[in-house]
Amino acid sequence: MTTGSRTPQHTIDVESRHIDNDRLLELSPEETRRSSVQIRPAPPTNPKILNVLLQLENNNASKPTINNTRKYLSFLSEHANLNNPEEVKQFIKNHQCSDSMKRVYCITYNRYTKYYKVQWEKPRYKPKPRPITIPTREKVEMLIANAKAPLSLKLQISAETGFRPIEVYSLRMKDVDLEHRTLSPETAKNGNPRTGKISLKLKEMLTEYIINHKLQPNDKLFKGNPSNYGNRYQRSRNALAEKLHDPTIKTIRLYDLRHYYGTMEYHKTKDLIHVMHQMGHKVITTTMIYMHILNEEADEWTCKATNNTKDATTLVESGFEYIATTPDGLMLFRKRK
Repeated sequence: MTTGSRTPQHTIDVESRHIDNDRLLELSPEETRRSSVQIRPAPPTNPKILNVLLQLENNNASKPTINNTRKYLSFLSEHANLNNPEEVKQFIKNHQCSDSMKRVYCITYNRYTKYYKVQWEKPRYKPKPRPITIPTREKVEMLIANAKAPLSLKLQISAETGFRPIEVYSLRMKDVDLEHRTLSPETAKNGNPRTGKISLKLKEMLTEYIINHKLQPNDKLFKGNPSNYGNRYQRSRNALAEKLHDPTIKTIRLYDLRHYYGTMEYHKTKDLIHVMHQMGHKVITTTMIYMHILNEEADEWTCKATNNTKDATTLVESGFEYIATTPDGLMLFRKRK
């Protein structure tokens, strides 16, 4: 397989500064900062790397996969001979980064060795499990309220649907059904397709945004890429933390909104299969984590009561769960803080 006179700009559709958001947003803020500083390779001129990218493109690999293969192979090539597996292994072993990142390097280099039939034994790096911390409803609502448009709209979508950042950016007008209040993203990570139900509030926000931006049926809902989303969220989040003098807000990652949705959805339905489908998970063991992180202490609930049908409907639409009706006819509702 040869590249002939083809160049990176014409043979591969890559973004020179694309970041694997679904990967990096899982890291701590410090790990994310360190990774973005360490990996700043120049566009690849090595035709051997281009060949690997072309094969990925021909195999219909996703753009993030192609971009990150390009970035990480270029980075490794700056510090080791890609044709010398032991040298590459030694560099990865000694490189100052997490085991999660070392595992990413090994997976990427494995694509190179498979293409060129280079014999090597892939090292095993097991990411250290980190507990998932779910932000409270109050803090999620504060993050959304503090953000400027269109960031506030994106955050509302993330919190209400559990879509990954890259899925939020994949949304097109044809994926938006305002009449039935649903969003159907292009699923990332080869996950199962699904449709997310949205609130009346989000429907109104989307309607206003679509009208103001004069979007057409084939248009993307948002411009840019998930990197922009992550960066703008961090700036807005950190500004809110400083404003409220609450450093814990800085620990809330963009990806935590997805975990927030999964946890709330499991609490509401107690149905793992349903949550698995709504999260786009391929295996239920991934979903089962949400069974273990929900703390249902009484002081974490906001309770409401009404004997009015209209008010009861409004409460349900805003996320309150019906509990019971008292002997004097009051309907009781609750919602996690």
